[in-house]
Amino acid sequence: MSPTRLVFTCSLLLAGAPAFAADFLGPESCKACHAAAYDAWKSSRHAHARESLSPAQQKDARCLSCHSPNEADQRVAAVSCETCHGGGHAYSAPYVMKDPELARLVGLQDPSEKGCRNCHDTSSPSLRPFHFVEKLKALDHWSAERDKRAAAKKAQGATP
Repeated sequence: MSPTRLVFTCSLLLAGAPAFAADFLGPESCKACHAAAYDAWKSSRHAHARESLSPAQQKDARCLSCHSPNEADQRVAAVSCETCHGGGHAYSAPYVMKDPELARLVGLQDPSEKGCRNCHDTSSPSLRPFHFVEKLKALDHWSAERDKRAAAKKAQGATP
C-alpha cells in the first residue's frame, strides 16, 4: 500500500462513523463519469420505485423502507446508485475510483444477493419469485461502461 493510500485510509478510519452520517452524494454525482450506467439506471424500475407507490403508501415507512430506503437519512428518493453501492462521499473522487482496491477500502460496495434480498424477499406484499442471477442481468447498467473503458484502453495502447 502506498504511503498516500495508507494516510488516507487511516484518516478515514480515525474519523469514525459520524463522518459517514450523510455520505450520499445523489445519483447525479455519478452521472459525470458513469453516463451510460446513469442512463440505464434512470430508466429502470429502481429509479422510479418511490413513484410506483400510491400517495398513502408514500407515507408508509414499511413501503418506503424498500421503495426509497435512503430518503429519511440521506435525502435521496428512490433506489439509487448509492443504495446498492454505498455512499459515495469517500470513494467518488476520480483518483479513488481509478484504484478499485482503494475505492472498496473506503466504501464502494459490490451489490450482492444478500443486499438485494433486503427488499426482494418473500415478505414483500407484491413480489413475484426473485431469481438473483436473472434479475442481475435485467438491471445491467455496467456493460456499456465496461465496453467504453475497454475501447478507451485499446485506443491508448494503439500506436499510430
